[in-house]
Amino acid sequence: MRKILFKIHSWIALIAIIPLIVISITGSVLVFKSEIDGLLMPDSHFVVKALPERIAIDKLIAKAEHAYPEYLVGSWEIFNNDTADRVYLVKRGTEQWYKFHLNQYTGDILSEPVDTSHYFTDWFLELHYTFLLNDLKSLPGQTGTVLGFFFALFLLILGITGLIIYRKFWQRLFSVRWRATLQIVLSDIHKMTGVIGSPIIIILAITGGYFNWAVWYHEVIEHAEEEHFVLTKKLHSADISFQDILDNSKQQITTFNSTFLVMPLEPDENITVFGEVKTANPFASEYANTVTYNKLTGDHMVNWDIREVGIGWQVIDSFRKLHFGYFAGLTSKILWCVIGLSPVWLAGTGFYLWFTRRKRKKQSQVNRYKKRHATNA
Repeated sequence: MRKILFKIHSWIALIAIIPLIVISITGSVLVFKSEIDGLLMPDSHFVVKALPERIAIDKLIAKAEHAYPEYLVGSWEIFNNDTADRVYLVKRGTEQWYKFHLNQYTGDILSEPVDTSHYFTDWFLELHYTFLLNDLKSLPGQTGTVLGFFFALFLLILGITGLIIYRKFWQRLFSVRWRATLQIVLSDIHKMTGVIGSPIIIILAITGGYFNWAVWYHEVIEHAEEEHFVLTKKLHSADISFQDILDNSKQQITTFNSTFLVMPLEPDENITVFGEVKTANPFASEYANTVTYNKLTGDHMVNWDIREVGIGWQVIDSFRKLHFGYFAGLTSKILWCVIGLSPVWLAGTGFYLWFTRRKRKKQSQVNRYKKRHATNA
């Protein structure tokens, strides 16, 4: 069984080596996405909190609609700190999404609408999940998403098989035979890196694979027999006060803090406010809870409190923080970044070990052939 697992481990690693290196490098960089955005575009990413309270969101929405009448506000990412609000727009009559930054304390527009993959980290995110294949006209729409799922599955298999194959390596986990040959040294380092990193790699593979599967399922299965709805006008009533909705959402769920406002994007959808709550669960995401309102009347409809649902939903919600590693602040981010890069080292050492074994095996076959030939002579 160990030999079979070793072959599976080796061949999957060889087949998926390049995509896994891409996933590894991009994922480790994206752990610090917010920090990198702040460095690359400080004037639009950060704001000076000049006023103690945000401007009413109805005024902010009106300003966005007046500035960009050819677009419709699709969703609004809400911040109550020094991070600027991010406004997501849909160009009328298309399925094209754009975003810009807005100062929630002054109402100043800080950037022009750009494609959602325009900025470096957003482009990197697209590369991480889809290898930039989803937008290629020569390929089906979700090709990159599907490939991303399978490579996440390959990474999961590599993590599990590696732990099984080298399970006894725990006995001498940090003992590398430095005075041995290069092959033995690299083999020990490969095993040590894999055994230490595999638990986190397995988490990254499961969570990343789930995200890709969820996107594919929504786009291909749920919308398989229907055309995508294209927005040409607002689907909610013009009389609705979104500030009243945000204020009311705090009354619906205890300690609720709104983080994301989503407008109805299809005829059967309503207004949804996503948010975070105080909980003992460190993995609960900032989008774990929702409050839904009728798009025509603004009346409250239903709540979703992550503290009151089953463990399965709580586990799925935890995938966001577990995948990007920000559940324990800078400490977990650094750990996730370092371990996230381990597949690069594992790929390099693994390929070297495979190549030297293959070379040694061929040389052994040549030696046996020469010996046989000499004996017959």
